[in-house]
Formats: sequence, C-alpha cells, structure tokens
Amino acid sequence: MVEVGWILCPVCANKTRLKVREDTILYNFPLFCPKCKQETIITVRQLNISVIKEPDAKTQSR
Repeated sequence: MVEVGWILCPVCANKTRLKVREDTILYNFPLFCPKCKQETIITVRQLNISVIKEPDAKTQSR
C-alpha cells in the first residue's frame, strides 16, 4: 500500500491543500499556503520536503 501525506507549510506549519504519495517527486514547486498567504519554493522526494531559498528581489532606485 502506498503511503499518502499532507504537505505542511514551512512557514506556519499548517496543512496546505496538497497531498503527496511516497512515490511523488516535485522539483522547484511553488507551494502556496492559504492560511498565511505565503508562497514558498519546495522540493519533495519520498515524503521529505526541503525548502529552496531564493534571494529576495532588490528594489530599483531611480
């Protein structure tokens, strides 16, 4: 039997709207949390979630 689990938000640790199976592989997936309204880039392999840090965009000065 294939194990299924919820993806938890890495910011607020609440459930998101996505479930993954143990054989699911996601690379650079934009995960949106409906509770904290944050979007995070994640990678999922064998129900292990790792957060990918991206540098914030710099504001342009004129």
